[in-house]
Amino acid sequence: MENLEYARLLAETADLMEIAAEDGFRIRSYRNAADTLQGYPERIDGVMADPARKLTEITGIGKGIAAVLEEIRERGSFARRDELMEKYPPTALEMLKIPGLGPKTIAALIAHFRVTTLDDLERLCREQKLRELPRMGAKLEEKILKGIASLRQSSGRFHIHFAAAIAEELTGYLSAVAGVERVEAAGSLRRGRETVGDVDLLVTGAAAAAALDRFVKHPRVGDVLGHGDTKASARVGIEGLQVDVRAVPAESLGAALQYFTGSKTHNVALRQLAMQRGYTLNEYGLFRLDGGERVAGRTEEEIYEALGLAWIPPELRENQGEIEAAGGAANARRLPTLLELGDIHGDAHIHTRESDGRFSLEEMAEAAAARGYGYIAITDHSKALAMANGLDEARVIRFAETVRAMDQSALPVRVLAGLECDIRRDGRMDIDDEALARLDLVVASVHSHMNMESGEMTERLLAAVENPYVKIMGHPTGRVLLHRDAYVYDFEKVAAAAAGRGVAMEINASPERLDLHAPLIRIAKSKGCRFVISTDAHHVKHLANMRFGVTMARRGWLEKGDVLNTLPVDQFLGSLRGNEG
Repeated sequence: MENLEYARLLAETADLMEIAAEDGFRIRSYRNAADTLQGYPERIDGVMADPARKLTEITGIGKGIAAVLEEIRERGSFARRDELMEKYPPTALEMLKIPGLGPKTIAALIAHFRVTTLDDLERLCREQKLRELPRMGAKLEEKILKGIASLRQSSGRFHIHFAAAIAEELTGYLSAVAGVERVEAAGSLRRGRETVGDVDLLVTGAAAAAALDRFVKHPRVGDVLGHGDTKASARVGIEGLQVDVRAVPAESLGAALQYFTGSKTHNVALRQLAMQRGYTLNEYGLFRLDGGERVAGRTEEEIYEALGLAWIPPELRENQGEIEAAGGAANARRLPTLLELGDIHGDAHIHTRESDGRFSLEEMAEAAAARGYGYIAITDHSKALAMANGLDEARVIRFAETVRAMDQSALPVRVLAGLECDIRRDGRMDIDDEALARLDLVVASVHSHMNMESGEMTERLLAAVENPYVKIMGHPTGRVLLHRDAYVYDFEKVAAAAAGRGVAMEINASPERLDLHAPLIRIAKSKGCRFVISTDAHHVKHLANMRFGVTMARRGWLEKGDVLNTLPVDQFLGSLRGNEG
């Protein structure tokens, strides 16, 4: 089993223990162990298989959790989880994904109404039954109905980082087959969509068929959905992500890559263009209509070129003007020179143990230096997030003084004193201006009261933009992918105000957020906004998520000059609001 699978079993058991109102200390031990396993650099299976090593040597793993992990390794589950799964319906874990439904509410619904399915819960809300219980009313019923609809819509979708990890693992696994020349990912993963329904892999070489045989024997493959000479499909891992592997002739790889990358609307427009120019385009190549002669197919570039187009990066293939921008004479083409991951010089949204991060400032700085960065901003939470040990004014000032007193030359990167400051319901900042003035930058974010009416939320965000110490709007829609929709407001109005005040819009690279996403990035850019791509890292491993933020920027047609943290540190600081000149 992978570490993530162990972590998922522990985290889900902690959720069930919360519903059962069990001891908080024990619940935290499960959650802490799950966090530890997600970030642990070695496979836990390997540690348990080594007689010279003990799980309890790993910080956060005590004797009890170690015994649980051994039991999971032995039979795929453990006694306490089995007991809870018998006590509560399987949908209890699904219910926790619905906004507004916490463990206590779920326990009450199960006890009072015998709820066993989402259909049961939906019916109760439509029949207005929930309001029979204390502290439950019409607003909760409405919120739950909306949450159920959103959950059903997202069913079968997976976060991009999860799909990417599976694709990368399988790419290495299949590439090890002698005679395999190339293994390429296609589909929505290659286009960088925020969530992925399945993974498409294309294999070329004399041993492509042997690669299909090897794929279905992978230790994480569950149900084999199909296995022929040119295609094999299976569900991978406990989560059941479908992976399709296709054997493709080398002379058709470019055509297949273009075809299976999509999007559907981009491909339809491209095939129509091919027809207009006397060709037919499919997954095997570009052919002349008069005689069927193959014109292109080995590479994507030659297909686009034969159609009179510049090669279009996969992230742009959504039929949103990219074909028009790629056409015409070479000197008239208007495709952007997209941002690259290597253009990023620093990360401006990082958490440490000062609030709810897992590592120290020094450890985060070392991890950033290992990624080649020149600077980071430490932006721990403000006091409104008491559960995250948020900083009050006194701690903000002490932190800024501590950072400035550091021997920066002894640190591997330049460290900036920052804060992720909550925007209160009325638009005021959670920390007073005197303390904010001591900082290098302030990321203003919403973490509460997300169900405000659109007009109220718009005024709230406009008020935040007016604060002279706010430099960056953090995760500007508040969405959590596959869990919580964006809050509603007049985005164009707020983006225009942010541009006018020099406040940068964050592209939050956390795979659970990826906020902003492409359509809103393009709107913000049209209003004159500039951007900062940040990881919102709470763990050293989260710094690697920068690539997903860059992917969102590319999908939003951003170039290097649109993103402030492509600048060296002094220029970056000078580009922030109030620091110009």
